[in-house]
Amino acid sequence: MPHESSNEQQAHTADGPAAPGYGPPRVRRSRRKPKKKTLRYATWGALGLVLIGGGGAAYAWQHLNGNIQGTDVNAALGKDRPSEQKDGSMNILLLGSDSRAGTHGRYGSGISGARADTAMVLHVDKTHKKASVVSIPRDTMVKRPQCAKPHGGTAPGARQAMFNSSYQVGGPACTVKTVEKMSGVRMNHYLEVDFKGFQKLIDELGGVNITTRKAIHDPNSGLALSAGKHTLKGKQALELVRTRHGVGDGSDLGRIQLQQAFIKALIHRADTVDPLGSPAKSYDLADTATKTISADSELASADKLLGLAKELKGISPDRTDMVTMPVTYDSQDAGRVLPLKKASHRVWDALRHDKPIPKSATRDSVGDQSDSPVSAGT
Repeated sequence: MPHESSNEQQAHTADGPAAPGYGPPRVRRSRRKPKKKTLRYATWGALGLVLIGGGGAAYAWQHLNGNIQGTDVNAALGKDRPSEQKDGSMNILLLGSDSRAGTHGRYGSGISGARADTAMVLHVDKTHKKASVVSIPRDTMVKRPQCAKPHGGTAPGARQAMFNSSYQVGGPACTVKTVEKMSGVRMNHYLEVDFKGFQKLIDELGGVNITTRKAIHDPNSGLALSAGKHTLKGKQALELVRTRHGVGDGSDLGRIQLQQAFIKALIHRADTVDPLGSPAKSYDLADTATKTISADSELASADKLLGLAKELKGISPDRTDMVTMPVTYDSQDAGRVLPLKKASHRVWDALRHDKPIPKSATRDSVGDQSDSPVSAGT
């Protein structure tokens, strides 16, 4: 984690000067280079709720509602936010943090070293039939705004900070604020995934099918897969979405590709499950799913998640465009990436206007330069 300076210095990005207030990145020759989970596998579990009937229904709904941690993002952010889109489209910030392994519901400074290690903006178009997903590399150097701390007080802003530090200093609301400031796109909701719950949910689904184009071995995550078809249970699935060594250039950019491919495989798997076949299992999935996520207070209930799951049901993997926010390597620090300012603006502008992300916007980005070594299996 780099030190942040309060000196008022001019910023830079790879394609020109950045917004005033940035300082130059700290020179560091670390070789550690620049984690994605999505919404469907969490909200899909809530579909089991419709199968709960009779005298136990009230208890079941109350129990599931009690599983979900909520954060009042609107109160934390106030009115200094981008305008809401009025065209029926929707933007959801999806987070996977490293702060909650076995400690669901604890945020920010309460956990040493907490980071938003996975961040993606899910844009659902106005028809709710197509979606765009923009992954934000955790090691991107950004201007982090001043944020309210989850338990009181204020976290100062930083002119040049790693993106994932926003979660550590101000919890999920600060990450939302950071994304809104850098993109100009208002987030309607946020959802956060608990790694431990993610593993259990994949096990309850019976695993997810993927195909590897070549062998992947990462001693850091523990993943060891030969080339070919695999059904990943929870432990291996978690290893996959946390793997970066042994794929691509060994940076977070390669891990993003793995996570995007796994998301599509997970959507395929969820669509094959018949909730009517086993109401008890469906309830177990819903119970695990609601324990696995946290959300903004407007979404933090079983019925709201169920409604969202129904709205997203028509979005198939082939109608989901996944890209990485345009970045380039920081020439002064091999462990960081810098936004490509003009290209990133084109990506965020497409979301603001509910348009497809132009292919040319990511052409020069180091985040989308090669095919993923993993694809969805059948």
